[in-house]
Amino acid sequence: MSNSDKSHSSKNLWKLAIGALGVVYGDIGTSPLYAMKECFNPTHGLDLTEANIFGVVSLVFWSLTLVVSFKYLFFILRADQHGEGGITALLALLLPSFEEGKDTFGKIFIVTIGLFGAGLLYGEGIITPAISVLSAVEGLEVAIPELEYVVVPVTVTILVALFLMQKRGTGRIGAVFGPIMIIWFFTLAAIGLPWIFRHPEILYAVNPSYAVRFFSEHGIGAFLLLNSVVLCVTGSEALYADMGHFGRGPIRFGWFVLVFPALLINYFGQAALVLDRGQAAVENPFYSLASGWALYPLIVIATIATVIASQALISGAFSLTQQAVQLGFFPRTRIRHTSETTEGQIYVPAINWFLMVACIALVFWFGHSTSLAAAYGIAVTGTMTISSILFFNVARRIWGWNFFIAVPLLLLFLTVDVSFFTANLTKVIYGGWIPILIGFAFLAVMKTWKKGRVTLSEKMNEMAIPLDDFIASVEAAHPPRVKGTGVFMAINRDIAPSVLLHHFKHNQVLHEKVILLTILTEHVPVVPVNNKVRVTDLRLGFIKVIARYGYMESPDVNGVLILCQSSGLRADIDHVSFYLGRESFVASGLSAMSYWEKRLFIILSRNARSATDYFNLPADQVIEIGTQIRI
Repeated sequence: MSNSDKSHSSKNLWKLAIGALGVVYGDIGTSPLYAMKECFNPTHGLDLTEANIFGVVSLVFWSLTLVVSFKYLFFILRADQHGEGGITALLALLLPSFEEGKDTFGKIFIVTIGLFGAGLLYGEGIITPAISVLSAVEGLEVAIPELEYVVVPVTVTILVALFLMQKRGTGRIGAVFGPIMIIWFFTLAAIGLPWIFRHPEILYAVNPSYAVRFFSEHGIGAFLLLNSVVLCVTGSEALYADMGHFGRGPIRFGWFVLVFPALLINYFGQAALVLDRGQAAVENPFYSLASGWALYPLIVIATIATVIASQALISGAFSLTQQAVQLGFFPRTRIRHTSETTEGQIYVPAINWFLMVACIALVFWFGHSTSLAAAYGIAVTGTMTISSILFFNVARRIWGWNFFIAVPLLLLFLTVDVSFFTANLTKVIYGGWIPILIGFAFLAVMKTWKKGRVTLSEKMNEMAIPLDDFIASVEAAHPPRVKGTGVFMAINRDIAPSVLLHHFKHNQVLHEKVILLTILTEHVPVVPVNNKVRVTDLRLGFIKVIARYGYMESPDVNGVLILCQSSGLRADIDHVSFYLGRESFVASGLSAMSYWEKRLFIILSRNARSATDYFNLPADQVIEIGTQIRI
């Protein structure tokens, strides 16, 4: 049993499952709005015969079964890092298995595809709010065709309101997410069931032979249709990423008890509707399930559901950013915790505004959910494929699975994932290039930042001296010691910090207590309080403090000093001076970085969050000492 399951074992399963319904299944729960509409899009050239309709819905059924029920819920959810899931958790699991300091081909490959997958998740975080809200508001066109011109303005208004409310956090509204999504899933079943009763023969489509026959008859046309079928499994990766909030048990419970049955009933209901009405239902089969007065409340609940789905992806982008910062792949940025009780509820202003601008730009550019579907499919299938590869490596390198078990499983996963991904490549020129561009952009940023920090560390080490040698030189010099405590941030626990060397060189004086603080980010989400701080009392008033944080935590130096008191270290926080180094970079030095990487790293460094804010230091007690470094 994972830490996640252990921590939730004594809690009410229903309560956690309801919470999971509100957060985890928002994205996949709103896919009926656009998935079947795209499958029956006239551009595919499908004749609406019974065999073709059965073939399409059979593909949808088996996609949900194989991708979500089998791959993610049965296998991928096993790969948790102390209860947390997602691509960054897979990376955190794998990184310790490689020899530290050596960049082997295997390590470079794993890190590169993992970071690219994270970039694709950012792309999904941009596209999901746009396509979800837009597809819901398009119900106005079905109800009142004359209102077609208001769809885009209304969508943009909802998106602006959605991003403006992010700074308040999800704590206050989180309690209503679950119940609303329960209503939504019951609604999906309620509007689909009557059409299944009208055409019960549609249930024969669960037989995979209909999907096989569909492929044999249509060949490449059926293969290309997969770029629309895959829309029914959107949200699979978000499901995995949100595992830490609820545990795998409640997520599985919610899926098999409510979500999976409701989705299947609705998809089969839409197929039965198309079977009954033919071409007349293809324009928007989801909203065609309802008629008369029922259409208007359906539009309202669909819009609310898509906002909740969007909220989940936006929050996921915030969490991804925090994890990337802690793993050293992203510049420091302002991260605000919006809940006193739930650690995972955070708000990242820079990412929020970036997502908002990008979402609104997509809505204005594409103007219709069908057009956005091309971009959506690339992001989803790319992330799914990368997760399969990383999972295989976890199974082999971490769990020690037998080769003859792990490889067939990988081949099964990749057969489905690569088929979906390849089919979506045909839509690259129609918008699929957007998530690819976003993925490569974030990959470049994250790899350049990591490479730049490694280069900086190497440059600093060239100028550094061992800590023991520095203390020996202080002992020999007998410099004046002033009252109080000075805290110096140390990158390497055995090397004297450069800021300490500059301070002593120019001022020729030291505090009575000199704390050398090293903050380490571990490959775990959260470090327990009793393992967070280690204090070592060196001679001559020098004290070494090593503080460990998980990649989902934000460092807090004041909190570290408070924890140090249990080890006998007394320091009046109001009378502590914090010394930080402020490096400025010049792109004219010798290093392994190319010129464009140097320029990008310099830009990122200039715009990174200040160390004062990042380490939660009192600004009026911070002393910064500048250094120019050629990279």
